Amino acid sequence: MTEYLPEGSRLHTAENLAAIRTPEALTAAMRKGTILEARAIVCDSAHNLIVDLPCMQGIIPREEGARGIQEGTTRDIALIARAGKPVCFRVVRIEPDERGNPRAILSRRSVQDECWEQYLSRCRAGDIIPVRITHMERFGCFVDAGCGLPSLIPIDAISVSRIAHPSDRFNVGQNIRAVVTGFDNGKLCLSHKELLGTWEENASLFSVGETVAGIIRSVESYGVFIELAPNLAGLAEPHDHLLPGQWASVYIKALIPEKMKVKLVIVDVFEPDSPPPPLRYFIQEQHISRWRYTPDQAGKLIETIFE
Repeated sequence: MTEYLPEGSRLHTAENLAAIRTPEALTAAMRKGTILEARAIVCDSAHNLIVDLPCMQGIIPREEGARGIQEGTTRDIALIARAGKPVCFRVVRIEPDERGNPRAILSRRSVQDECWEQYLSRCRAGDIIPVRITHMERFGCFVDAGCGLPSLIPIDAISVSRIAHPSDRFNVGQNIRAVVTGFDNGKLCLSHKELLGTWEENASLFSVGETVAGIIRSVESYGVFIELAPNLAGLAEPHDHLLPGQWASVYIKALIPEKMKVKLVIVDVFEPDSPPPPLRYFIQEQHISRWRYTPDQAGKLIETIFE
């Protein structure tokens, strides 16, 4: 079965490298309809993508550069932004260029059309899929959901612990998992926070009386919010000269499930000498129907029902 992976996933595989190494191998891949990848080295003035193939020049004509370009539903920035980056494609034909040298005419659009029709459009709310972070804005992060097709994870769907910018949680190029919430105007809608555990699952990683490290996320007049895990934050009493993004050693004073509260005492503030630990996913299944963040005894209900 064909895997419709984020662009770049095939780039350095042995199968892909072998298929683009020689004219004969490229011709065989064309006949089989194999999905290949290489790097787009230039987006020319006509917005054709020039692709770096070891055996010959490759070109993706503008109208074949992305799903929706020909119809006007996708802007040309989707092509311009691929310069220097991997692109997926199928070989349409091999023909001589103006100098008589062989040139491969490629189509990225056909791969994206197939990815949508055979994979993404068939996803159901609650399906969990692999995606790759492509770029970030204050309102959320854009991801490659497969073969370069974009989707957005809104900032409030990234984690329960509030962040000022998606870069507080992710890096461009990072591979993550996301859960499908539905479709909007023919585009896939995604969330992420449901995979990072419930209040109880995260609180079980900590004990009253422990001193642990956390990230300062917000400094308010009434206290300091400190993230212990992406889906768990606690409140410490007001403290002078603190800034969001700093790290703090905190003493865990209380864990209160009925109020979903963690009471903390700041012991020290420091600058980290290593990156944050990798994301921990509490859900390993490929589909979820319902996710409830709050403990049973809590008065406030936070949940997501996938229909």
